[in-house]
Amino acid sequence: MTIQQAKEWGAAEIFGAIGVDSSRLDAECLLQWATGLSKTQVLFSRGKELTQAQEAAFCQGVEKRKTGLPIAYITGKKEFFGRDFFVTPSVLIPKPDTELLVEKALEELSKRTNAKHILTICDMCTGSGCVGLTVLAEIIAQKLFPREMIPSVTLVDISGDALAVAKKNAAELIESEYLERVRFVQSNLFEAVPLKFDVILSNPPYIPHREAVALLTDGRAEPMLALDGDVDLFGNATAEDDGLGIMRNFVPQAFAHLSPHGVCIAESGEYNADDTAELFRAAGFRDVRIFTDLAGQKRDTIGRK
Repeated sequence: MTIQQAKEWGAAEIFGAIGVDSSRLDAECLLQWATGLSKTQVLFSRGKELTQAQEAAFCQGVEKRKTGLPIAYITGKKEFFGRDFFVTPSVLIPKPDTELLVEKALEELSKRTNAKHILTICDMCTGSGCVGLTVLAEIIAQKLFPREMIPSVTLVDISGDALAVAKKNAAELIESEYLERVRFVQSNLFEAVPLKFDVILSNPPYIPHREAVALLTDGRAEPMLALDGDVDLFGNATAEDDGLGIMRNFVPQAFAHLSPHGVCIAESGEYNADDTAELFRAAGFRDVRIFTDLAGQKRDTIGRK
């Protein structure tokens, strides 16, 4: 089977099984994964024959995709802010919309480059670590701070499996000399986090329960723990079905764990950005604002202490 034949067959199989418009792109991504070739190399190697091992890997990938399993879980990686993050079904797949959270964090940090102390950052509900690790990687790449003043980043998640993924990404994406700036804490929100921070970032579960259930009916296998916002501090379902169960606990805890003049930025999405902003105000935050993403959807809420 040539690369072109594989692409046509794979796209047809995927579309026939789950009817997604991305079937051709999915087939291309699986070909890159199975062959180790870049997107450009796949494009210009259409007549090249796949090896037996490559064809077998590609066909296995197609079969998994036909169940609805996301490409990222098949290939084990997802690009975010120009970097490839390792992902497993234990973590939410990084989404382009969440890059706005990183951009706003970097804007805030760029205003504090003359800080007299090493700034502290918390990425709550870190999952793959894509937010906190990207912020740190960009700080280093952009040279926002002198080496001795590079901020410290604490990555927090209730899931030990998620933290294992974040640790692997830290080892792959952060230069070894800066890894000392990264800390990992398994905790139910701030329960096991006694520290205060200058900047708290979070992309917590915020999708209403019924919507989260509907999102997973296609077999995409993302963890409900990372999607369903309608749970209390003990993991019990709430009755609201508004996606704010976790946010109602996160916001006041974040305010309590901010240093004076600290800032909190949370992704709250189009589902409940306005309600999240009200939670920020009720907790005592000032200068509360909502940022919209490139699609014009309300995405992130920011507040200052």
